[in-house]
Amino acid sequence: MDPIRNPFAPGAGQRPPELAGRERELAAFEVVLQRVARGRPERSLVLTGLRGVGKTVLLGELRSMAVKHRWGAGKIEARPDAELRRPLSAALHRAIRDLAVRHRAPDRVEDVLAVLKAFALRSNKADAKLRDRWQPGIDVPAAQGRADSGDIEIDLVELFTDVAELAADVGTGVALLIDEIQDLQPDDVSALCAACHELSQSGAPLVVVGAGLPHVPAVLSASKSYSERLFRYTRIDRLSREDADRAVMAPIEREDAGIEPEALDALFDASGGYPYFIQAYAKAAWDAAPDDPVTVQDVQVAAPEAEQELAVGFFGSRYERATPAEREYLRAMAELTQGRDESAGTSDVAVYLGRKPSSLSPARDSLMKKGLVYSAERGHIAFTVPHFGHYLLSRAVD
Repeated sequence: MDPIRNPFAPGAGQRPPELAGRERELAAFEVVLQRVARGRPERSLVLTGLRGVGKTVLLGELRSMAVKHRWGAGKIEARPDAELRRPLSAALHRAIRDLAVRHRAPDRVEDVLAVLKAFALRSNKADAKLRDRWQPGIDVPAAQGRADSGDIEIDLVELFTDVAELAADVGTGVALLIDEIQDLQPDDVSALCAACHELSQSGAPLVVVGAGLPHVPAVLSASKSYSERLFRYTRIDRLSREDADRAVMAPIEREDAGIEPEALDALFDASGGYPYFIQAYAKAAWDAAPDDPVTVQDVQVAAPEAEQELAVGFFGSRYERATPAEREYLRAMAELTQGRDESAGTSDVAVYLGRKPSSLSPARDSLMKKGLVYSAERGHIAFTVPHFGHYLLSRAVD
């Protein structure tokens, strides 16, 4: 098989494997776009799931859908060490530019851009020197007295309101997409919930679509008790066997090639139905196959290469971020779960390590902040990465 036209290489094909089996989510968002554009109330959306299930790819597809409906759309990735103002300003600037090309009143667009600039400039510290002050690249004077109080909750409500009204002028809406939403700082989470609450009360055409780890609902509810009424949570999980097979077969068939049923069996067993793993194993199998169709022997020959690539780029890159104490905690979790994708009791981890639970809290909390584990339920902890326990048990002790 020709490796140059490998349909599983990043960026290859018309639709990546991660989107197979996501028709329900795409159809639901289509309904959201139509409802909001018609002035009907609709909750914002949050996608939750483990690493490797295709949340980021799906988020990108939802953004493309919004753009096709002529919405303004902006996308950001939250980071635990960064405040929301600056990336949010850039995302909404992009969304406003999308709307501006169809708006008949340039002055109205400039008024909203002025409010956006005022909001953005509050990201600068009051004592920052002139050379260190960030400029958002918005070519209008900043407004005064609107979205510039310095209180992110007040400012975000005012900004969202003005941007949504601009979208209403042209009969569409605005979609703000936030990846890794669990990494937002507490004040920013609170402000986002307050702004979504205000939008839901007024029916303004602005929708927030977030994506994050399974514990995102708990993060949002801890910030605002009413958050469960603001968001529609959708769990993104591994693919069913039927969808996993389709994720492999469709790209291969587009190349006028084939794959044996036994090879599909082997790919599903190796990947567990997780889209990221499906793509890794299928890519390696395609490269290893000398002829058409791809056989089970091709999958078996290619598996070590795929596993090595995952060990370095998917598992290893995350493991290297952990300190020795954190690695000890991770390995204890892997031992207790015997490498299965299950949660471990925090008290069981302490017993296994012969330590007091309180002494392990710093390591556990740090691992949660790094996005390597999450609290599956009270008193339990789980890996955010599928097959991570198996990876840890298969490697030599550091």
